[in-house]
Amino acid sequence: MLVIADSGSTKCDWRIVAEDKTFTDCATMGINPYFHDEDVIENELMSSEAISSVAEDVRALFFYGAGCSSIDLKRIAEQGLSRVFPNAEIYVDHDLVAAAFAVYDDDPCIACILGTGSNSCHFDGDIVREEVPALAFILGDEGSGCYFGKKLLTDFLYKRLPQNIHDGLIDKFGISHHNIVDKVYMQPHANVYLASFMKFITGFKSEPYVKEMILDGIGEFLDTHVACYSDYNRVKTHFIGSVAYYHEDLLREAAEMRNIEVGKIIKKPIDGLYDYHIKNYFERITF
Repeated sequence: MLVIADSGSTKCDWRIVAEDKTFTDCATMGINPYFHDEDVIENELMSSEAISSVAEDVRALFFYGAGCSSIDLKRIAEQGLSRVFPNAEIYVDHDLVAAAFAVYDDDPCIACILGTGSNSCHFDGDIVREEVPALAFILGDEGSGCYFGKKLLTDFLYKRLPQNIHDGLIDKFGISHHNIVDKVYMQPHANVYLASFMKFITGFKSEPYVKEMILDGIGEFLDTHVACYSDYNRVKTHFIGSVAYYHEDLLREAAEMRNIEVGKIIKKPIDGLYDYHIKNYFERITF
């Protein structure tokens, strides 16, 4: 069996591929070696019946994850995965590489992630290249769910929200200054907590406050993470992630203002990853 996994900080999508190229999909929590050690990875995957029931039959695993951006972080993920898949050759790389593979259509392009976090790369079919670093949720993640959640809660605490959105937050979440500060500063996975408000924000997408916030945030992402490439206005820019998918109209508006040609906009890259790996790796696997 071949397994392909794409993990953000919130959720990990798994595709288990049989020798006849049929597949089964499942999901677990997001696996990020910034926050999760080998024990957490092992325990999470072994608790999934869909994964644990086939783990020993897997011969190749391609795992792409948020946080898998350095040798040390990749090693943490690889060691945790090797406990679960003892007979597999394991390949670990950044979720940005998954984005590039998933959208590639034989022409150089810019591939972007706009989900819980955000990032971009340039891909020419051979080299995945970053021009500026992703600075994660404290210093960066422009245009991401985490970024907008942080903006929403900041405006809530500063009493800058429109009244209906302010009241909606209280009614739905019962939030207060105390529990926001506790979740953000005292509890783990603040990035996931902040991004969890994106669904609420999207529910108010017709409100001028939300439209302006999304347009400005995506614009900041494009200015920082797309316009940094010298050919950004000559190649297509593709987008992956729920923020891009559910706010396509504002994404296209912000891109048009900057002479950026938008290519694919897809919610999850697993289908594109499946096609890429079947085309490039399947015949090399010994089942």
